[in-house]
Amino acid sequence: MTEQDKKSGAEVLEELYTLIKGRKGADPETSYTAKLFDAGREKIARKMAEEAIETVLASVNETPERLASESADVLFHLLVLWADAGVEPADVWAELAKRRGTSGIEEKRSRTPE
Repeated sequence: MTEQDKKSGAEVLEELYTLIKGRKGADPETSYTAKLFDAGREKIARKMAEEAIETVLASVNETPERLASESADVLFHLLVLWADAGVEPADVWAELAKRRGTSGIEEKRSRTPE
């Protein structure tokens, strides 16, 4: 098992997030991530939605391997969206930690209407 294999999911996501942030301002002709940033948040959000739909479809129509692949695409595009919006992974981890031990039904009731 390599050191990379021993890393937690959060560590892998944080490393990828750092790499993604480093692509801001890079050449869109040579970097897919830079191309997404260059296209703007709406394009990034649309790509995120597209990947989410593909993941849902894979969950009912495809193999577990295909679902894992589509899930990786969703996570990648979510990280790009976070980076574009200035959301750090630690912000999300903190929100999840805050919700730990709370019923999903209770958590939804506690939200203030926007």
